Amino acid sequence: MESQRGRPALFRSLAVCGLGAMDSTVIRHVAEHISTRSCMPYTIIPEMDIPAYAFDEKRGQYNSKVILKRLMQFPHDCIRLLAVTQVDLFVPILKYVFGLAQVGGPCALISTYRLRPEFYGHDPDRDLFMARIGKTAMHELGHSLGLTHCRNRRCVMYSSTRINDTDLKRSDFCPTCFELFRWHLEKCRVEPNLYVPQN
Repeated sequence: MESQRGRPALFRSLAVCGLGAMDSTVIRHVAEHISTRSCMPYTIIPEMDIPAYAFDEKRGQYNSKVILKRLMQFPHDCIRLLAVTQVDLFVPILKYVFGLAQVGGPCALISTYRLRPEFYGHDPDRDLFMARIGKTAMHELGHSLGLTHCRNRRCVMYSSTRINDTDLKRSDFCPTCFELFRWHLEKCRVEPNLYVPQN
C-alpha cells in the first residue's frame, strides 16, 4: 500500500486501485491529478482481479454497473474508492461508457480502453492519453461526491458522450461546480484550497 508523498496510509483518504494489471504510472497519475486539484490525500491500494464476473459475452464488454455494485460491497475506510481498469465498459442502455459512479456513492470506476488515441486510429500520444484519464477520473469522482452533469462544455462535469467532448473540456471544475465540490468535500472534512477553477 502506497500513500501520498511516502506518508503512512491515511484512514480518510482517496483510495485508488487498478482492476486487473495496470500501468503503475497511470494509477499514480490519477491519484496525483485528483489530489492536486482537490487537496484530497490519497492512498494507492493493491490491485484487484480483472472483473470477469461482469463480462457480457454477447457484447464482448464489461457491465460497469455490475462492477460498481461489487466494489460497493468492500469495506470502505476511505473518502472514496476510485478503480481504474483497461477493459471496455458499458451500461445496458448505452454502447459504452468511459466511467461510472453513483451520485453521492462511495465508489467510482473509469476505463482507459477508449481513452487511447490508437483506439480511434490515431498515433499514440501519451500526453493526450493522460489528460483524458485525468479528466475522466475527476468527472466520476465529482459524481461520487454528489455532483451532476454541468451544461458548461468546458467544465470537467460536462457529459462526455464522445471522446471529442472529453478533449474539449478542461481538467478543472467550472466555478459553480467547484463551489459544490468544495461544499461536499468540507462535509468529508477535506478543505480544497490548492487550486482555483478557471472560467
